[in-house]
Amino acid sequence: MGVQATVVFVDLTGSTAFYEALGNAKAAQTVTRLTQWISDVCAAYQGRVVKKLGDGVLAVFVGAENAVRAVIDIQRGHQLRLLKWPAVIRMEIKAGIAYGEVVEVEGDCYGDAVNVASRLSDLSGANQVWVTEALVDELGDDAGLRFLRLGPVSIRGRAEPLPLYRLEWQDGAVSEFLTMQATLLQTEHPVERSAGQIHLSYLDHSSSFSSAAMPVHLGRAETAEFFIEDPRVSRLHARIEWRNGAFFLTDMSSFGTWVRFAGSDNDVPLRRNDCVLHASGEIALGVPFNDFSTPTVRFSLSQSHFSFF
Repeated sequence: MGVQATVVFVDLTGSTAFYEALGNAKAAQTVTRLTQWISDVCAAYQGRVVKKLGDGVLAVFVGAENAVRAVIDIQRGHQLRLLKWPAVIRMEIKAGIAYGEVVEVEGDCYGDAVNVASRLSDLSGANQVWVTEALVDELGDDAGLRFLRLGPVSIRGRAEPLPLYRLEWQDGAVSEFLTMQATLLQTEHPVERSAGQIHLSYLDHSSSFSSAAMPVHLGRAETAEFFIEDPRVSRLHARIEWRNGAFFLTDMSSFGTWVRFAGSDNDVPLRRNDCVLHASGEIALGVPFNDFSTPTVRFSLSQSHFSFF
């Protein structure tokens, strides 16, 4: 019989380049030290480390808040550590947290929460922590934590999209550090520190929009800021807005909008609701991606914007 618990998956990103830069022996030693440190932080917050997975850690917590506090400490501590690391060997941390029933068998653990936490860790980006709505509900408002709604996201193995959130874990010092790194990485499209920039392309047409230019409408009306000539696209099909430091895509159409993020096989269906855009991907308008002729808009966010996540 299972018990209600909080499952945490923590992964290191960029390990391939790390091994290439340092060599197998030194890189493996560093990764081992990092995963041990992650495990020690989890244990300090009364979490049980189930296993280490190469460059990742799986842990289970009885208390939801302890799990979140542990991941926050891991993210903040690692960002301060990276101040001493050259950019060429940077390895960021990403994590997924899910709350639900967990079954333990011979020291290992199984269940929907385990599968979902693993998928969230895969889907999240560097410096990000994605969590389930069940976890947010379990925490309540008294925890004093901040979350950004990502909207419903399709998870492999689940019939219905799952409402997800992103944990806003940065404190003032770490936010300043991330902003500094973003400024150093700007090359072709410098933007203000508080701004973001999104690039859209459809067929041979492309445009870039700053956060100050929002909202931007996608559609076949002449008034749409990003025009798409296709009868399956509504006159004002979708809207992109800048809210709380992120770009949100909202479906306004009769037949729906779908989002597919780069590196993911899962589509996010939107029907008069929204989701936050991150990194890069594609937007299908009026027809899902499985129709090879669907009007598809490619999008990408500038590095300066994405580093604020």
